[in-house]
Amino acid sequence: MTLSGRHAGSLDDATPLRILQVSSAEFSGGGERYLADLANALTARGHELFAALRPNSPLVAQLTIPKTNIVTLALRNSFDANSARRLASFTRQNQIDIVHAHMARDYPLAAYASARGRGSCFIVTRHVLFPMNRLHKLTLSRVARVIAVSEAVALQLRSERIVAEKKIAVVLNGVDVARFENARAGFDRESFLRRWKLPLEGKLIGTVGELKALKGQEEFLHAAREVAQTFPKAHFIIAGVDSSRDRQQRKLLENLTKTLGLDGRVRFIEWLDDVAELYCALDVFVSASRAESFGLAMAEAMATGTAVVATKTEGAKQLLESEITGVLVSVGDAKAIARAVVALLTDQERHKRIVAAAKHSIGQRFSLERMVDATEAIYEEALRSSSAIIHQAQS
Repeated sequence: MTLSGRHAGSLDDATPLRILQVSSAEFSGGGERYLADLANALTARGHELFAALRPNSPLVAQLTIPKTNIVTLALRNSFDANSARRLASFTRQNQIDIVHAHMARDYPLAAYASARGRGSCFIVTRHVLFPMNRLHKLTLSRVARVIAVSEAVALQLRSERIVAEKKIAVVLNGVDVARFENARAGFDRESFLRRWKLPLEGKLIGTVGELKALKGQEEFLHAAREVAQTFPKAHFIIAGVDSSRDRQQRKLLENLTKTLGLDGRVRFIEWLDDVAELYCALDVFVSASRAESFGLAMAEAMATGTAVVATKTEGAKQLLESEITGVLVSVGDAKAIARAVVALLTDQERHKRIVAAAKHSIGQRFSLERMVDATEAIYEEALRSSSAIIHQAQS
C-alpha cells in the first residue's frame, strides 16, 4: 500500500494533519455546532481542514476553513454510490490523513473513502443514543475510533457491541466558553427585545432545539401556561428548525399554543445567526427533552450565565448537578418544569448562586479546548496505530 500525507514518514506530532469532516446535515443543531467548533479550532492550531457537505449546508457559513477545501456532494444515504466515489477521489487527491464522519447515514460513504484514501484513518463521532444496526457493524469494521460525546452514548455503544470496546473513546462535548462570556459582556437586552418586538417588561423563558416530539416543546408549552399564571407578563420563545414534512410539527405547536391560551405570548424563532444573544436575553432556559445524549444548548446557556431547568435525560444528568448548577425535574412533567421555573424567577439569590456555579462548572469540565485536545490526541493515536499495522504488514 502506498502511504501519503502523515503516513509517508514518521509520525511527528508537530506535523499538521489533513482532516476531512463529513456531514450530510441539512439543518444546524448540536452536532453541527460540534463539527464547526472542532474544525475551526483545529484550523487555528495549524491543521488543514477539509469538509464534504451537502449543497446549501448550514455548516458552510459556520466554518472558517478555505472554501476551496469544501466539496459539496449529494450525500443522500448509505447507498449513494456516486457520492462515495467522489468522496474517495477527494480523499486521495488531498492526501487526507483523517476521515471523520458525524451522521450514521454518512458512515458507509466515509468508510469507503477512507479505505481508498491510501492510509487514511476512519473516525466516527456518535452524537445520539439511537440504536445502530447490522449494516453499521459492517460499516464500522474498519473504524479506528468511535468518539462518544457522553458516558451515556458510550454505554449504549458498549451494550450494542457494534465495535470493539477498545475502539470507543469518550470525549465530552465542549463549549467555546470565551465566546459566550463575551456575548454576555456586550449584550444590550433592551435592544434585543425591541428588535424581536418583545415587551421590555416581564420575564422571558425559552428553549432551543429542532422542532420534534423528542425535544419536548409540547411539555414546554404546557409548563408555560402554568408559569404565566404566576407571571402574567412572561413571554416564551421556542427556537428551532422544523424538518418535519410540510412543517407539521410547527403547526402542531402553534395550534397547541392557541389551545392553551398562550396566543401572543409565545414567539417561534426558526433561525438565529447568534444564538448566544438569545441565551443572554432569557431569564431561564428550559430543556424539556424526552432524551438527550449530551445537550449542547444547555451547556451553552450555562456558559452564557443563564439559569437552566432540565428534564432528567442522560445528557442533562451529566451536565447538571440539581440545585447546584441547575434544576433537574422528571421527564414529561410539565408541572414540575413550571414549578422549577417559577422558583428560580422568585428567588433571585438562588438564581444568582446557580448561575455562578454553572458557569464555573462549564469552564472547568466542558471547555472547547479540552474537547479539541482530546480529539487531536485520538487522531494522533489512531494514526500511530494505523502506521504501525501497515509497516508490520509490509515488513
